[in-house]
Amino acid sequence: MISPIINELTANPGVLIASPNPAFRRQVIDTLPTTWRPVLEAQGGADALGKLEASDCRMLLLDRQLLDLDVEELAGLVRLRYPGVDVQTLETPRIKGSAVDIPERHSNINQLAIDTQLSPLDGMIGNSERMGSAYRAIRKVAPRDTPVLVMGETGTGKELVAQAIHRLSRRCEKAMVVINCAAIPESLLESELFGYVRGAFTGAAQTRQGRIQAANGGTLFLDEIGEMPFELQAKLLRFLETGELQRLGSSETWRVDVRLVAATNRNLRESVQMQRFRADLFYRLCVFPIVLPPLRDRNGDISQLATHFLSTFDRDCYFTPAAIKKLDAHDWPGNVRELKHVIERATILANDKAITVEDVVLDAEAVMNYATDLSVRGVNHAGTFN
Repeated sequence: MISPIINELTANPGVLIASPNPAFRRQVIDTLPTTWRPVLEAQGGADALGKLEASDCRMLLLDRQLLDLDVEELAGLVRLRYPGVDVQTLETPRIKGSAVDIPERHSNINQLAIDTQLSPLDGMIGNSERMGSAYRAIRKVAPRDTPVLVMGETGTGKELVAQAIHRLSRRCEKAMVVINCAAIPESLLESELFGYVRGAFTGAAQTRQGRIQAANGGTLFLDEIGEMPFELQAKLLRFLETGELQRLGSSETWRVDVRLVAATNRNLRESVQMQRFRADLFYRLCVFPIVLPPLRDRNGDISQLATHFLSTFDRDCYFTPAAIKKLDAHDWPGNVRELKHVIERATILANDKAITVEDVVLDAEAVMNYATDLSVRGVNHAGTFN
């Protein structure tokens, strides 16, 4: 039984089936959920490319026995040209008389699509149910130009979500411009975003385009949007509504086409109630919210992430079972970022390739105590030779 949320997120995707075998195409169509419409058919690879160009299909099912094009090359081309299309390959079934015998692993096309929606995206690690919901939402919204608001605690990977959305969008060949609203002084943020002309203010020796204009045709990622000054929010809202901006010190209007992804670790609804964030901007941004779960709520993902980070720091190291148990028991207030730093530190502290409980130093006070202990032991050891 498919849950209502799965049905909602996979409804009306538009499917293209490419196979030289009409009986196989018909059998696959009969297996698809009735909500999956339209369903198009192609007799070969070239035919499939033409129909993809003229349609809005979200999934392509390729028969491995295509006659005119290599299936793997075709799949790679489609993924490059149409990043919002999920591509799956199917084995041609055996024909028994007039009936089609589809292999068991492809008998439930609906489940195949659901598994694809739930699978991790490039650069994102974890197979927990909560992350599966995030992957599904990313794939759903990426092909559109809808503004996205990514919400989650510090260190949960909000920028990774923005990167995945950009990579799966039609804008993937253009720039993704990142600006952290909390890292730039309030007095400079407006000029950084909108640009300025020579002489607009003291020190403006030459005209400079802003980050918004630099993202033209691509994606603009505004991290920590909740820290944006209240007065500047009105100017951002006007740009989002009109697609036009003016550089500081200029009356000239520039049209800019960007897809906006914003992120925050704040509760923006509370900020709106406290009049620290504009309600109209909040509703303009929150067309499609994606909530990233904290690491403590990602059941089963901690060990997978830890192993991934370990392989990036030292491929020969491994965790003892007790070390993994300690990692799983921690509540990770700093989320994935904290876990990464703990693993990096453990590879340095380990005396051999086995990372033990003692090497997994978690809280800041323990880290300082450990460092002090190492220093004292180093001094005492040096003193024995004086």
